[in-house]
Amino acid sequence: MKYFFCGFVLWSLLSTAFAQQSVQNDHDYLIQDSVLIPTRSGTDISAIVVRKKVQAAPLPVILFYTTYYQGANDVIFGKKSADRDYVGMVAYSRGIRTDLQHYAPYEHEGTDIYDIIDWASKQDWCNGSVAMYGGSYTGFAQWAAVKNIHPALKTIVPQVAVMPGFDTPMENNVQMNLGLYWPHNNIYKKEPLRRSLPFEWYETGVAFKSMDSLAGYKNEIFQRWLQHPDYDEYWQAMVPTPGEYANIDIPVLTTTGYYDGSQIGAIQYFKRHHLYNKKANHYLVIGPYDHWGGQRKPAKNLMGYEIDSVAQVNMGELAYQWIDYIVKGTPKPELLQDKVNFQVMGSNVWRHAPALQKINNDTLTFYLDQSTLSLRKPEKKGFEMQTVDFKDRERQNNYFTPEIIFDSLDVSNGLTFTSKPFAKDFEINGSFTGNLSVTINKKDMDVSMALYELLPDGSYFFLTRYVGRASYAKDHTKRQLLHPGKKESIPFDNTRFVSKKIGKGSRLVILLNVNKHPFEVINYGSGKPVAEETIKDAGEPLQIKWHNNTFIKVPVWKN
Repeated sequence: MKYFFCGFVLWSLLSTAFAQQSVQNDHDYLIQDSVLIPTRSGTDISAIVVRKKVQAAPLPVILFYTTYYQGANDVIFGKKSADRDYVGMVAYSRGIRTDLQHYAPYEHEGTDIYDIIDWASKQDWCNGSVAMYGGSYTGFAQWAAVKNIHPALKTIVPQVAVMPGFDTPMENNVQMNLGLYWPHNNIYKKEPLRRSLPFEWYETGVAFKSMDSLAGYKNEIFQRWLQHPDYDEYWQAMVPTPGEYANIDIPVLTTTGYYDGSQIGAIQYFKRHHLYNKKANHYLVIGPYDHWGGQRKPAKNLMGYEIDSVAQVNMGELAYQWIDYIVKGTPKPELLQDKVNFQVMGSNVWRHAPALQKINNDTLTFYLDQSTLSLRKPEKKGFEMQTVDFKDRERQNNYFTPEIIFDSLDVSNGLTFTSKPFAKDFEINGSFTGNLSVTINKKDMDVSMALYELLPDGSYFFLTRYVGRASYAKDHTKRQLLHPGKKESIPFDNTRFVSKKIGKGSRLVILLNVNKHPFEVINYGSGKPVAEETIKDAGEPLQIKWHNNTFIKVPVWKN
């Protein structure tokens, strides 16, 4: 499994984990598990309301809004809030638990959640205050909710929040087969897709948009999303506009992780809120967590890496501490010493800064020259040559790392560039960026880059990865095809945040590649809509000249 999250797997884990947690017996609660909330659209929303029997006075409400229905397990979200002297409320996306013909993922949360909060705030068991928390789709839903903030909504805690069209079901305009798997498993709840399906698609070379036909039916959600390969108005309408960000005046806490597949979206919300609202009361917590750990209790051993002891922070507990702080006036969680709070892997410390721009004090610029990450710009022009034969289905150009630390690097037909050993310790803090200088014989390609620390003992530590479509590098909203045979500039900056201590004697390694594997769409470079291309569009092999004025910038903190 690739390191970006597979939502259906993680949600299953989440539900199981909550089911295993101890909660009080049902006779301690008043549980309304079949509430229908009216909305202005005329479509009722299904909800569960949980209160403690011993509590008679009106209380604040904690709303957990979800697109998933897991049966009896769902009431646990309400019970956990009730146990903390709130009214616990679980509400479902339009169509879930009612009629799926009304379901349209991401499209109605802005208005529906407003109506849910309005209804809850007027009940005799509510004191007029509502808070929201939760991760992934639930994190996104909170950002949709603040497009038009209901007066009763006092705070949101969007954890590992996806940004539709930005990081899922495509990242930097590269579609993932998650777009098929997610609705199939979570919404339509059909029999699980056979594990061989992506490999069948890969081997046959049919169009990406036909992958659902291999499963024997038409997946309407999958097909709808494929109609929007640009980050266009369809996607943009789901999240706040610049003006709406400017009006978000309630406190916000964002949590995510270095190995969270939704991290790009989660941090993008944070960036945009602070960009458009200079007074934004918005905190960020990020550490060595995956999609699960960024919203609940992190694993002590993450993909083979023993996280530092100070990183073992329960993000679910932190969310409640934050809500207590905002709604009940309890002390602010100790971890939140500034707006940006990040754990430096390998140092066993948290660092704190007032803004993302303050987390580093230097930048290392490396040029990709003759298999070397060089700190000096090459005096003589040159290039590295790479050939990718899309008709060849025996070999893959694949990014894959089941573990964070491993003994040898599988380059998977890519190119590697390695720095000299560093003479002193320093920290990488933030997201690497750069510019690719290339000449290709086709009109497009999907680029993959992974960044590693090569330790003195010869082992590799996976730091972060970038994937993106060259034709959208300059504008995510508009495709601009490359010109075959012409030297092109491909800037990139939408990469994942990571923080780690880099030790003396270590090196940095970049693995540079072009996607060709079963887990993301294959861009054959014909210039046609990529989801419609087939192996018949492969033509001659892709020939790439990676020019040595290509560079990456790595943000660092030096003592």
